[in-house]
Amino acid sequence: MTSQIAAYRWGGAPARWLAGTIPDIPTPFDPDGAVDLAALGELCERQIEAGALAVVVCDIVGETATLTPAERDAIIRMAVEVSRKRIHVIAGAGSNSTRQAVENTKQAAAAGADAILSVVPYYNKPMQDGVFAHFRAVAEATALPIILHDCPARTARGLSDDTLARLAQSAQFVGLRDSTGDIARTASLRARLPAGFRLLSGDDATALPFIAAGGDGCFSQMMNVAPELCSAMFAYGQRARWRAARRLYRQMLPLIELLARETPAALKYALSLDGMVRADVRLPLVELDPFAQTAVADALSLLPPHDAIVPASHKLRAQA
Repeated sequence: MTSQIAAYRWGGAPARWLAGTIPDIPTPFDPDGAVDLAALGELCERQIEAGALAVVVCDIVGETATLTPAERDAIIRMAVEVSRKRIHVIAGAGSNSTRQAVENTKQAAAAGADAILSVVPYYNKPMQDGVFAHFRAVAEATALPIILHDCPARTARGLSDDTLARLAQSAQFVGLRDSTGDIARTASLRARLPAGFRLLSGDDATALPFIAAGGDGCFSQMMNVAPELCSAMFAYGQRARWRAARRLYRQMLPLIELLARETPAALKYALSLDGMVRADVRLPLVELDPFAQTAVADALSLLPPHDAIVPASHKLRAQA
């Protein structure tokens, strides 16, 4: 990485780095079921080498609901240690309890995270005034940038456009991870949000349509498996080379759909085939059955070799 690129990644407005394909890192476990910090560090290092601008740890793909506070702290610290200011570390810090979300946020800041990802409170189904008050309480507990996560399929309550616009009046709220699947929303939100506010898809399946609609990037499981291909697809989209972008999207789509179907068991199995992590997950999740394992392996075999894509990707990024 050149010093000029490094300065771009770390300098400027807080949300300038919140773009492109941002990997949602899974939490590896060792044979005894403990967090495998060495494997986690290797996953983060791989993303730095691939040119990602940020990584997310301790979120949905990271099985955050099954992690102890001590494990969360160790994971964030490991990601921060590996990053060495070469990449931003975003820590998942959400909870359906505002008090716990505040504690998670303080913990992430103390561990050295560069930003937090905070989801709409789940299960409780708060009114929009409650959602607003929840996120304001989180903001008052930290000086870190906050990325909001709207995922109604998991939370049973969405983040309304009105509430988002109210929150975005504060510069501390720098972006939205939009897992609604509503592509048209991207264009309508642009007119209501500050110019620097970042809009990113929450899912690989909607990444390309989201970018085409004016989105800034995607939070991605697929980036863990094929970082070069994901980066190339985004770079082609930036340069309006949609035919090339669609070709890569179609080649990745079978695996993308499988990863989304069984998160994060399918991702961990895919990574285990390359020896990067064990396929283990924590209850109530279980490992893939043999049929699903075969489907993942078959979808992996459909991916184009990354060495045929990387030169074009690097060329496009250099021109951006």
